[in-house]
Amino acid sequence: MKAQITINSISRENYETVGEDKLSAGKLIVVTGPSGVGKGTLLQKLLERHPDRILFSISATTRSPRTGEEHGREYFFWDRAEFEQKRDTGEFLEWAEYAGNLYGTPRNPIDQAISLGQIVLLEIELEGARQVAQSFPSAKRIFIAPPSMEVLENRLRDRSTDSDEQIIKRLHHAKLEVAAAHEFDITIINDDLEIALQQLESAMFD
Repeated sequence: MKAQITINSISRENYETVGEDKLSAGKLIVVTGPSGVGKGTLLQKLLERHPDRILFSISATTRSPRTGEEHGREYFFWDRAEFEQKRDTGEFLEWAEYAGNLYGTPRNPIDQAISLGQIVLLEIELEGARQVAQSFPSAKRIFIAPPSMEVLENRLRDRSTDSDEQIIKRLHHAKLEVAAAHEFDITIINDDLEIALQQLESAMFD
């Protein structure tokens, strides 16, 4: 099975002839999928192909910067009081707490980029995507799915970064995520990377 768009698909030929009106329209694209499905590779190749049109959303966090990280590049680094003040005044599209630190997606930079005609990509977990569906209903939400759970397990093992216990946990979580794919506007099955990339482009510029 090759990669496919299962909802609202348009052909590569149609993508290549999209009018200037669509190319100039900014939008928010939310991308979700299980660990190991290839989201990062797809999005990095998209950025390489369209560096002037695509921006990656920058999250905010209350954790301290790690060596080499800069405020406004990897994250917006805010203390808890500032983060909570922004959260309480509705300045986040989504937020959550992990390991004692707060993380969230500030809305203002995304609104500004969209107003300038940029396409903003937000790679996020399922629960965050569900929050964005409520806070930014015009966002296009795309789910990247594996061809099968067996293929996903092989990809996770090939990375050689996780223990067997961690892989089992990731696969369990992946099953829950894949079961929620119907909540998204588009599902792309990442079997062939180049085909999946072309279909992701088509979905973005539709």
